[in-house]
Amino acid sequence: MTLNELRYIVTLAQEQHFGRAAERCYVSQPTLSIAVKKLEKELGVALFERSKTRVQATPLGERIVAQAQLVLEQSAAIKDIASAGKDQLASPLSVGAIFTIGPYLFPHFIPQLQRLAPDMPLYVEEGYTATLRQRLRKGELDAIIIALPFTEPDVVTQPLYDEPFVVLMPAGHPLAEQQSISPEQLSQDNVLLLGEGHCFRDQVLEACPQLQQTIEKESSNGRIRTAADGSSLETLRHMVASGLGITVLPMSAATASQYASGLLETRPFTPPSPRRTVALAWRASFPRHRAIDILREAIGQCHLSEE
Repeated sequence: MTLNELRYIVTLAQEQHFGRAAERCYVSQPTLSIAVKKLEKELGVALFERSKTRVQATPLGERIVAQAQLVLEQSAAIKDIASAGKDQLASPLSVGAIFTIGPYLFPHFIPQLQRLAPDMPLYVEEGYTATLRQRLRKGELDAIIIALPFTEPDVVTQPLYDEPFVVLMPAGHPLAEQQSISPEQLSQDNVLLLGEGHCFRDQVLEACPQLQQTIEKESSNGRIRTAADGSSLETLRHMVASGLGITVLPMSAATASQYASGLLETRPFTPPSPRRTVALAWRASFPRHRAIDILREAIGQCHLSEE
């Protein structure tokens, strides 16, 4: 029994598909399949039920996969302890961020981090909150940048900054005549939102609850209200520029526009403005406290919490 085999069965249980699991583990599908069968033979039990369309853990397999997950987390903790004896700003730091934060934060804080810790290699990636949570737990990421609320056992979460939401609209839109916009006014227009599964969509609907009611009432009239699943804030911005409607964006995304001046306009919400709290999360056992401090300092120098 090896750590690689344990990683294979944990990933297979998550993906329920040999091909996708092999891709995540950076091995070929036959390699992963043979390793899983080898472990089942060693344990003398079937860990998975296999069909033509899906692979599902057996009841006993679920228990073994859960234990394997704990073993992998403890293995990551051992690596963390070992790294504590090294220069904390010399080893690579792996940082993840959710899709609605990464593209707008990385270009600002990476140069600051390189200035503060020039000898610390940096690895960054973007993902959904659920994916980043798992990769943090398994030690595949050292820290993640997410939006609150976020809770996870044995993980430290610290707020970084508050970021207001703004309304993005085509130039010349009737709402552009106002200095600020109330959430209630959005239901009078065609509001474009991210697809299901994006936490920012949920934050917008929470801040503007009347939008949910309007969407439900008009879901059958053919109006475009939601971008396709898996879309991004950039997709919404392109749709607004094309005249398909208006949208709500975090301040950092709205001010990162690459469109020619005069094509898009933004307006703040009337006080109290809806906003999100961006936070940093890392494992409580992660021993490189200096690296976390430097990471927080670099992000703090980006001044992304403008009102």
